[in-house]
Amino acid sequence: MASPASPPPEPELPLSRLTALLGPFIGIAGFTAAVAIVAAILDWYRYEMLVAAAAVSTAAALPTFYLVYRQLAERTVTQAALRNAQARVGGIVEAAMDAIISVDESQRIVLFNQAAERVFRWPRAAVLGQPLDMLIPERYRPAHRGHMERFGRTATTSRGMGSHTVLYGVRADGEEFPIEASISQHDEGGRKLFTVILRDVAERVQAERLLARSEARLRGILDSAMDAIITIDSRQHIVLFNRAAEEVFNCPRDQAIGAPLAWFIPERFRHAHAGLVAKFGGTGASSRRMGAQRIVMGLRRSGEEFPIDASISHIVEEGEHFYTVILRDVTERTRAERELRESKEEIRTLALTASNVREQEKSRFARELHDELGQALTALKIDVGWLRANLGHAPEAVLAKLGAMQVLLDGTVAAARRISSDLRPLMLDDLGLLAACEWLAHNFEQRTGVPCELVVGSGELDLPDPYATAVFRVLQESLTNIAKHAEATQVEATLERGEGTVTLTVRDNGRGFRTSDPRKQGSYGLVGLRERAFLLGGDIRIESEPGRGTYVEMRMPMAEQVENA
Repeated sequence: MASPASPPPEPELPLSRLTALLGPFIGIAGFTAAVAIVAAILDWYRYEMLVAAAAVSTAAALPTFYLVYRQLAERTVTQAALRNAQARVGGIVEAAMDAIISVDESQRIVLFNQAAERVFRWPRAAVLGQPLDMLIPERYRPAHRGHMERFGRTATTSRGMGSHTVLYGVRADGEEFPIEASISQHDEGGRKLFTVILRDVAERVQAERLLARSEARLRGILDSAMDAIITIDSRQHIVLFNRAAEEVFNCPRDQAIGAPLAWFIPERFRHAHAGLVAKFGGTGASSRRMGAQRIVMGLRRSGEEFPIDASISHIVEEGEHFYTVILRDVTERTRAERELRESKEEIRTLALTASNVREQEKSRFARELHDELGQALTALKIDVGWLRANLGHAPEAVLAKLGAMQVLLDGTVAAARRISSDLRPLMLDDLGLLAACEWLAHNFEQRTGVPCELVVGSGELDLPDPYATAVFRVLQESLTNIAKHAEATQVEATLERGEGTVTLTVRDNGRGFRTSDPRKQGSYGLVGLRERAFLLGGDIRIESEPGRGTYVEMRMPMAEQVENA
């Protein structure tokens, strides 16, 4: 009998197949190696059963493996992001312009950036792990430690430091300096850290101190100034009002600050003044005087108007326009000027009246000399001539005496005529100004032998008194001065009348003089010239230099009613 057939051998599962089946699921090299070792030892069936059990176990553990893998991957990404964030934050901290310092709960330094090294002049290695007190002046350390502890107990994450007091730090060399700081707190790994960001404000504090000192000096100057000083902005509202302004305008400073400038300007001038200020701001000029052509008026809070003398300046600060007016109450000066002007006018009127009276007296004396005394002398001269003619048989002594009397009478008549002409030439009243000036020039040439040319311009020159007398006297005095002092060889006089003005000029080529030299004692020639012109509203201009002669010019305005007289 044939022996019964033996069961066919179970098919063998290759190791590579097992690895290919399990590898995609488990993805763990250690597990694959363990399966390979087990498959080599067991027989085919047991190997198949093991493979089946492994497959079932692997399938059951697959979600757990996937979760672990995902967590590992996320942790890797998170750690990389954390490292990147730490690098970025570290770079920002190191590049910061402000000092950044972190301390732990025991107030020991755990972070000290480059800016902190520059500010405190300590190297980083020397301060890390050290107490924060080394960076704080000794007198502030207890208080600062208490502030930090109280801040740590609050729920506030950050706040500014030193809002009510000045904070100070101390450098490595012991130098103290003011700082500006803010503090924040956070928990890290179960411990609390405090981070301070601070800035060295020594330069700013010094600048503020100097500015405050300068402002105090300026305020002292402004308040001690005798003139009122007011500054306004572009809206023409007051931003500065010194003590003198309070006194001038009778207004307290606290009321004036912020008020419109119109408070202190009479209502009829307000619109024009606002336009003038705006126009001045557009010119680009930094300062100018106000009211050069007219009177500027101010207004006290009591409603009283008063004259002022003022100047204005303009500056631009950060795009804002400011105008400062310095003004002075000139009420007393204006009153004094008005009284002086009235007094001068009264004196001028009195002097003109006196001059006219004097000229009238001179004219009367001259006419009496010419008419009465002249006629009497002429009669005597005729009588002496008759005696000489009818006493031909008289002794020689008598005839000689009559001849001497004849000569004396001739001299007396000539002297009477000269005195009469000097007092007032009758031809000025009888023939007019032009004829009198021509006679004066001719008489000067005859007496001195110096050529004197009179040039007559256009226009009506037969002026009424007192203008004719003034022109004649100025010409007469000028020629007298030339005859006495100039030693001239040529004289030229010009008389002309323009529109509303009469001009007389006298020029010589004499030795001249310095007009700046002091007047000689008892000499009133030039003073008399100026006075005659002044009395009629005119003026005298005198130009002279040694060796270059003298030039005298009188300009005299003619009133319209006089021109039409």
